[in-house]
Amino acid sequence: MANKIAEDLRTKSPDQLKDQLLQLRKEAFNLRFQRANGQLENSDRMRQVRREIAKVKTIMGEKARAGASA
Repeated sequence: MANKIAEDLRTKSPDQLKDQLLQLRKEAFNLRFQRANGQLENSDRMRQVRREIAKVKTIMGEKARAGASA
């Protein structure tokens, strides 16, 4: 399943990746806020969001390196 997610990310344009990264960061912020207020129901979602952010940033870096060398 992780490979499928990475494949999906690789098909996106850099602008789409930036938009997704922004959405994930907003979600991470909201989850942190919920945790601070004691309203967080699914604590595992924080871990998932952090990992998705890392995946998006990795793919963005790969695309940037590929574009620089081309």
